[in-house]
Amino acid sequence: MKAVVQRVISASVEVEGRTVSAIGPGLLVLVGVHDLDTDSDADYICRKVLNMRLFPNEKTGKSWDQSKNYEVLLVSQFTLYGILKGNKPDFHVAMAPDRAKSLYASLVERFQRSYKADAVKDGVFGAMMKVNLVNDGPVTLQLESPQSSRNSNDATAEVERTMNGE
Repeated sequence: MKAVVQRVISASVEVEGRTVSAIGPGLLVLVGVHDLDTDSDADYICRKVLNMRLFPNEKTGKSWDQSKNYEVLLVSQFTLYGILKGNKPDFHVAMAPDRAKSLYASLVERFQRSYKADAVKDGVFGAMMKVNLVNDGPVTLQLESPQSSRNSNDATAEVERTMNGE
């Protein structure tokens, strides 16, 4: 599982011209699901994101301190597992939508159970979404679960071998 985490002043998701989710200060997390991901990958991403120290602490003066007073907007994004074959994207390492939907839903539930349920929002799985955000910093970090990272590297190597005629 892969996540792109952005610290935001605000973020929202629109589907068909209607705002379906919005947050104030917090984290926008774009989530890609690898074909071989399991619940342990979702656990890893949830734990790591919620423990990231991305917010300043005004009381102590520390720039990078963990703050529990923010919101989280999760957005599914299969294109995070896109690999270019020439100039055309290939998404064969992304999990098929029917399986990915349930794993993504379980990730959202993990965030809600592990943090504050009302502070965790999400987009609409599989929908064409417009994601609006106001970056804070900007601060953007990438995170990948260990198993997915190994699998992605193997898949990329396979695509490169195929393109080189091996």
